[in-house]
Amino acid sequence: MTASIVDRIISRDLRAIARAISKIENDAPDASEILKALFAHTGKGVTIGITGAPGAGKSSLVDKLAMHYRAQRKTVGIIAVDPSSPFSGGAILGDRIRMQTLANDPGVYIRSMATRGNLGGLARATVDAVAVLDAAGYDRTLVETVGVGQDEVDIVKTADVSVVVLVPGMGDDIQAIKAGIMEIGDIFVINKAERDGVERTERELISLLEMSERSDGWHPLIVRTIATQNKGIEQFAEAIDSYAAFRKDQKTSLERFAGVAENRIIELLRERLLRRVLNESLAPGELRELALAVATRQRDPYSIVEEIIGKVQIENRHG
Repeated sequence: MTASIVDRIISRDLRAIARAISKIENDAPDASEILKALFAHTGKGVTIGITGAPGAGKSSLVDKLAMHYRAQRKTVGIIAVDPSSPFSGGAILGDRIRMQTLANDPGVYIRSMATRGNLGGLARATVDAVAVLDAAGYDRTLVETVGVGQDEVDIVKTADVSVVVLVPGMGDDIQAIKAGIMEIGDIFVINKAERDGVERTERELISLLEMSERSDGWHPLIVRTIATQNKGIEQFAEAIDSYAAFRKDQKTSLERFAGVAENRIIELLRERLLRRVLNESLAPGELRELALAVATRQRDPYSIVEEIIGKVQIENRHG
C-alpha cells in the first residue's frame, strides 16, 4: 500500500499527493512510512517561504509569482498555511477562491493547511507536506503563512529561500524586529510600493539590515513590488534565483541546513516521546482531571510531571 502511494506521488498523481498530505495532517499511522520512502526523492526543487504581517499582500504575491513561474514552464506547488476553524478544524480559507486562475492549471498544486490541534502542530505538518511536493517533482514550492508567529518562523526557517513581506506605513518594520523576522529573511519585499512612505520603509529596512551581519556573508536583497498590478514580480523572481544560486555555492549553507535538520530530529523526537508518554501513562480523561487539580491548587504540576515520567519505560536495547 505504501509503495503504491509513493510511486504515484513520484509520478505526480494529484490524488495520491492530496491523500498523503491528508494523512500527514491527520497523523495517520502510515504517514511516517510514506515520508520515509519519499525522503530519498526530495531536495531537487526550491522551497520559498513567504511570511509577513496580515494585510501585506502575501497571497497576491504568491499568485503572481506562481504565474511568472508557469510562464517559464516551471511546475509550482503552493501551500497556504491558514488559521484553523474553531468549529471544523479545517482551513478557514479553504480552497483559496482568490487563486481560481491557478487552480485550473494542471502544472499547479494548491493546498491549504490547518493546525487541527495536532501534537507537533502546524510547522511539523507543513514541512512534511513540502517534502511530499518536493518528491512529486514540483520545481518551485511556495509556502505562504498567515503571520509572523513562532509556527510561521519555524516554517520559513526550513525553506530554501525565506521571504519577508512588508508594506509602507503599517509599522511592519517594528513588528518584524519584535518577531525576530530580521534574522530569517533572505529577501525582503516591500509590497504595495505605490503607497506613501515606501522610501522611508526602505531606508529603515536598510539601516536595520546593516546592523546585523550574517555568517554566510549574504546581504539580503530588497525588492519593491505592486503585486495587484504585477509590478516588480520579475525582479522578485530574480532575487529568489540569486539567493538560491548563492546558497548552492556556500559551505555555510550546509551548516544552516544541518541546523534545520537537527531541529527537525529534535521536534520529531519530542512529538513521538510526548505521544508515547500520554498514551502509556494516562487513562482517557486523566490529563484533564490532573489539570483541574492544578487549577484549583490541590496539586502542583511539577509533581504530576515527575509521576507521569516515572510510569514510562524507555527500553534500553543495549543493556
